[in-house]
Amino acid sequence: MSKEQERKIKTCRESRVVQTHRVFPYDLNQHKTLFGGKLMSLIDDTASISATRHSRGVCVTASTDSLDFLHPIHEDHSVCVETYVTGVGKSSIEVFAKVIGEVLLTGERYLAATSFMTFVALPTEESPTIIVPLIEPQTIEERMVCDGYDQRRKKRVSIRQFNEEFAETVTLAVPWMTKGWSEFTD
Repeated sequence: MSKEQERKIKTCRESRVVQTHRVFPYDLNQHKTLFGGKLMSLIDDTASISATRHSRGVCVTASTDSLDFLHPIHEDHSVCVETYVTGVGKSSIEVFAKVIGEVLLTGERYLAATSFMTFVALPTEESPTIIVPLIEPQTIEERMVCDGYDQRRKKRVSIRQFNEEFAETVTLAVPWMTKGWSEFTD
């Protein structure tokens, strides 16, 4: 039996993680809404649990493929980050995050952000061969999100190729230690 035939299939639900937090004054930006970097950290933390739960292996963040801020989250609201696996490669794992804000005093809920992240399952001494399980959506939302995986993956591959080429042109010189800026221009 080949390794591809040995792959297990898991549902999106099996990788689902939900974290809810209250937004405090120290979480705010100058606009008096949740600081984007704080939300990014919450998403990465939650998504990493989904990726690890799905693969049952060591996973690291490979990229934040998209993060769309749709509605500001205010002080004293709650922020709920829900993540689950929506696509897999041989060792890569795509995780979808939806961020729901809630006005705690009224119960009004709103979609605050969505995000797609990619993680990579790494081999270890204990598990030198990585076989990431396939994913099977069950709900209408899961099917809709998972159906777009191939298109998002192609876009990621294209962007990664561009970034690798782009990185070759980025200088590592220390500008404040350089006598002139001539080496930074043509």
